[in-house]
Amino acid sequence: MQATEISPGLVIQGVTPPLNLRDFKLIAFDMDSTLINIECVDEIADAVGRKAEVAAITEASMRGEIADFKESLRQRVALLKGVSVDSMEAVYRERLQLNPGAADLIAACKKAGMKVLLVSGGFTFFADRVRDRLGIDFARSNVLEVQDGVLTGRMVDQPWGDICDGEEKRKMLLETCKQLGISPKQAIATGDGANDLPMMGEAGLSVAYHAKPKVRAQAMVAINSGGLDRLLDVLK
Repeated sequence: MQATEISPGLVIQGVTPPLNLRDFKLIAFDMDSTLINIECVDEIADAVGRKAEVAAITEASMRGEIADFKESLRQRVALLKGVSVDSMEAVYRERLQLNPGAADLIAACKKAGMKVLLVSGGFTFFADRVRDRLGIDFARSNVLEVQDGVLTGRMVDQPWGDICDGEEKRKMLLETCKQLGISPKQAIATGDGANDLPMMGEAGLSVAYHAKPKVRAQAMVAINSGGLDRLLDVLK
């Protein structure tokens, strides 16, 4: 597909704007480095002096250089053993910010009658707060095991499975579409890492936000500069 830069830092391929926001019924977002400015697992690791080690695994995983996302996440979570819940509170309070345009894009989508889904390979500790802060309708993420106020280095299995990886994101997108009685082609999926590609491949419109090269290459819309609300330059 021929990629076209319709304005600086905004690239499309395989679609012709303007598209109508009201043709879509659901928008799905990754969280870390998409809706928010940080990779939470890296910032938690900073509390035990392991940020560089964990961040290197995160970067390789997001670039698609590590095929097994679940195993890479287990490795990173194991390195978080001993981090206190208080330290995680500090990450949320002092480091986590919404990415530019996130709130505006979600508000525009909700005004158009769309539902919003958050699917994250990160953790409920942060994802549930972001969900509530932005009025998101559905969310799925991973649960960190806590004992006596500190992380054990493990995650907790949930009724739907063990870890929210790329396949689980795809499954959650399809399940949410079915619940809403809509086609996946009426959904938008937005992400930045390789584990977002499975859900992006199912959606009617795929959006890469400041994404890894592999993700930019496969997305219908790539926002390479500016905020998430630049999607509204494509969707009227």
